[in-house]
Amino acid sequence: MNVRAFTIPDHEVEWSAIRAQGAGGQHVNKVSSAVHLRFDIRASSLPLQVKDKLLALSDQRITADGVVVIKAQSKRSQEGNLADAMARLHELVALAAKPVKPRKATQPTFSARMQRVNSKVLRGQIKAARGKVTDT
Repeated sequence: MNVRAFTIPDHEVEWSAIRAQGAGGQHVNKVSSAVHLRFDIRASSLPLQVKDKLLALSDQRITADGVVVIKAQSKRSQEGNLADAMARLHELVALAAKPVKPRKATQPTFSARMQRVNSKVLRGQIKAARGKVTDT
């Protein structure tokens, strides 16, 4: 699957402007520059495989209902925060769309096997030395 092949249409993304948290001057209490972005995974036009991988992710931004909620408030303007939230959404979808590299089974090397056996022998010797002390 090509990661770049997936585009998220604007009508599938719902966003609202909210007041940003944190310290600020007089202007911060008057404007809503932070953005809450909501994206419903199940109702989206993404391929089924990508939807399943997104829903399987253990990400705190994904609710139990399958809605991605992203809050962006790092920029000073609403447009900047919206662009930041959309970029983070695209990054999340690209992460889910990336194919999993199959694992190739390998054999342990001879030296690794010998090192494992030697450590087991040493551990056994340590345990054997823990026995009762007898007077002879």
